[in-house]
Amino acid sequence: MEAYLNHKFVPLELATLHVSDLAIQRGYGIFDFFRVKEFVPLFLDSYLDRFYRSSSIMGLQGVMDRESLRAVIHELIRRNAMPDAGMKLIFTGGYSPDAYQPVEGNFLISEHALVLPTPAQVEKGIKVITHPYRRDIPEVKTINYIMGVWLQKKVKEAGAADVLYHQDNEVSEFPRCNFFMVTRDGALITPKQHILHGITRMNVLKAAANLMKVEERPVTLDDLSKAQEVFLTSTTKRILPIVQIDSQVVGDGKPGPVAEKLYKCLEDLELHEVERAKSFIAG
Repeated sequence: MEAYLNHKFVPLELATLHVSDLAIQRGYGIFDFFRVKEFVPLFLDSYLDRFYRSSSIMGLQGVMDRESLRAVIHELIRRNAMPDAGMKLIFTGGYSPDAYQPVEGNFLISEHALVLPTPAQVEKGIKVITHPYRRDIPEVKTINYIMGVWLQKKVKEAGAADVLYHQDNEVSEFPRCNFFMVTRDGALITPKQHILHGITRMNVLKAAANLMKVEERPVTLDDLSKAQEVFLTSTTKRILPIVQIDSQVVGDGKPGPVAEKLYKCLEDLELHEVERAKSFIAG
């Protein structure tokens, strides 16, 4: 396996950074992650939009231009020859002389095998717990996952699969996923603010707009008890049904039809993306 580090392709085991990098010293940096399917980077333009927006908000210096980055991504896919994989972009605050001020950043791209939900999780749904917290600069995909990692012990002790953040009674997101609920009257609701706007979230909203009423608005903890369905979305999980939140069973305690229908819509979108990319190359 190869990786890309600061303008060079290197063996993955040699893709290392010095201890003085702000990512190590202060946890300062951003990343993004997308899937590769049949050698096609899915929805790449949308992921790059978010990556460049994150780097701009964080004031990171030295990121390469978009077309050069696209070329590097495709070359790394070719070199590693993994038809289905996950690809991670990491851009750091750089080797700061005072361990505080950002300087020209270090840029790493790596490709890895995918970790997907188990068949049992998809079929039966999952349990999640809640925790009062809101991420710093939530609109940016930073490398700061300190709360999510710290809560793993609590999640496992509860027999849960993930943790849903809330603040002042308002639900926001999971550490790595977005949140959706279906109301009893069939509307699809998702939080609009204090979240990272996921690419899968975006695709779900597009697909759902043709099927049902869709709202981006505040969701309270009280709303959860009245939900007909709840599910999370992410790049690797696509759509994963949630059947229990803390001690509260969602709906009838089983994955619902809306999640199933939207999952199929996402699969169709991915297939179309792959076919479109292959047609472009062939043409």
